[in-house]
Amino acid sequence: QAADSKREQFRQYLEKSGVLDMLTKVLVALYEEPEKPDSALDFLKHHLGASAPENPEIEALRLEVAEMKEKYDAVMEENQKLKTKVKVY
Repeated sequence: QAADSKREQFRQYLEKSGVLDMLTKVLVALYEEPEKPDSALDFLKHHLGASAPENPEIEALRLEVAEMKEKYDAVMEENQKLKTKVKVY
């Protein structure tokens, strides 16, 4: 009976923390997938990983990449304008 009690406590813990609900949602998504993926495990990893809280370092890197893209676009635009001016001269 001690094992049953521990199992029940663990089940309640998983339910309270939202783990059971999340697993159920991902498994339902897999069930409803019209074309089943080759790897169900990869499907689960992808969908569970996508809903995990973001690592602050990853978010900082995303912001840095976005800033670099903006700078790159500005430099490319300036480069194009300079090329046009050079053609005129």
